[in-house]
Amino acid sequence: MTKLTVGSDVTRDLESRLSRRRTIEAAIHRHKWKDAHRDSFIFRDHIAGPVLNTFLKATRLYSRGVRNALRPIVRYVRLEFEDLPPSFDGFRILHLADLHIDALDGLAEVVADLVAPLDVDLCVMTGDYRFKAQGQCDGIYPGLRTILSTIRTEQSVLGILGNHDESEIAIELENLGVRMLINEAAEISRGDESLHVIGVDDPHRYGCDDLEGALEGVPEDGFKVLLAHTPEIFEKAARSGIHLYLCGHTHAGQIRLPVIGEVFQNADCPRAYAQGEWRHDRMLGHTSAGVGCSVVPVRYNCPPEIPVIELARK
Repeated sequence: MTKLTVGSDVTRDLESRLSRRRTIEAAIHRHKWKDAHRDSFIFRDHIAGPVLNTFLKATRLYSRGVRNALRPIVRYVRLEFEDLPPSFDGFRILHLADLHIDALDGLAEVVADLVAPLDVDLCVMTGDYRFKAQGQCDGIYPGLRTILSTIRTEQSVLGILGNHDESEIAIELENLGVRMLINEAAEISRGDESLHVIGVDDPHRYGCDDLEGALEGVPEDGFKVLLAHTPEIFEKAARSGIHLYLCGHTHAGQIRLPVIGEVFQNADCPRAYAQGEWRHDRMLGHTSAGVGCSVVPVRYNCPPEIPVIELARK
């Protein structure tokens, strides 16, 4: 029997955990862009996005990119650890990153059909649930309900926020049954053994991540899985004894050119950490290419993906 324990009563505490983020959101709503941590929101959404959108439609590549974006693949990844508790050998984690679920009609149904037959032990969602970085959030909830209704796992779904999200999304996802980890940890137990899932707030746009605070109460020798929206805090995570770092945000470039590869990385990290499996010191990481699209709802040479991570003893 697997048991999930969140380190605190989330319903009582969620607002206080979101208070720092709400302050920054309020400043951004007043167009005080300097309060954003390091996100090129104005350039990306008001210059680069419209220019790229116009170019793709003019060259008739747009419809092909949309078709590509509606063809996510399930990717199976096996990661080995010497100190994984024996009870968790074969433990499978479904990782849904960067859904941006309101960007394309039909995407939620496609994802739901792919997720429904998957037999996993835990599902984690690492942020960016909506397409735009500002405005109303109401349009994402029907699609999220469609996906969440098909996930088959013993555990509650665990989630964090990304740089496209607002605090209200955390509240609504809690109402939909997702346990939102805002700089806190959840313990998953099997018999006498446990692993700890640590979730931090967005490090990229809001800079509200507090890994040290999230690790309070987590045993130093415990097996630790970190959920962060971006790979950008990899050094801090490795120093903190994280075993597995799961993230997204980069979309693996989303638009990849032959030979050259991705044009934009949009993350302050080594290029090798922006997609797929990577290692930093003793810590393993996996950066998902994500389910949805950012800026423009297209993909080229970079299929959207739904990773299933299997933990194994080395």
